[in-house]
Amino acid sequence: MYKRLIKTLLPALVVLLSGHAIATQAADDAVTSSEQSPHELIETVTEDLLQMIDEHRETFDDEPQAFFDSLDCLLTRVIDFKWIASNVMGTYRTEATDEQRELFVKTFHRDLIETYGRGLISYGDETIVVLPPKEDLEGKRRVTVVQEIRGKDGVFPLYYSMALNREGAWKITNVVINGINLGKTFRNQFAQRAEQYDGNIDQVIANWSAPSDVIKSEG
Repeated sequence: MYKRLIKTLLPALVVLLSGHAIATQAADDAVTSSEQSPHELIETVTEDLLQMIDEHRETFDDEPQAFFDSLDCLLTRVIDFKWIASNVMGTYRTEATDEQRELFVKTFHRDLIETYGRGLISYGDETIVVLPPKEDLEGKRRVTVVQEIRGKDGVFPLYYSMALNREGAWKITNVVINGINLGKTFRNQFAQRAEQYDGNIDQVIANWSAPSDVIKSEG
């Protein structure tokens, strides 16, 4: 069961953007200092992504990069890849050079886009419910958006950590599914790889493939 749940993490980061049926129960008065509330942002990106999947599904096998490029542009609107990658490096980010940190951000970003992109193309029908906030979001700079993925295997709760960046835009900074902290899991994986390569950060970056590594280490 645990290994199967870990595999569920592969599309989890973007599952809020990929449901074939989404029931949104966000309160109408959930306003923030940004142009959209976190819940409104999810709805907007969902519509864009569903259209994108329809456009690329038939041509994906022949032209996967076209879908990855479109997906990259879309997800960059809602995911803070730089912050997440820095958090994944953990204490090693202070040992890394500016060039190594920048390279890992690019590597981590590309790896997620390609891995989760393949998951999106083959994603099955689910009912995804965005639960309403339990408190007034006005003035908040950090919030948690809660979802439930309801399918034949049961109900899986997801918690999206979101924060306002300096430009006043909401960005996803972490995901927790059924109690499993995705950011922490990747951070542990980076530390394990660093130990494997005797602290050689260049080797960790060169051999980074987070999703498959997570399954192997946690399975």
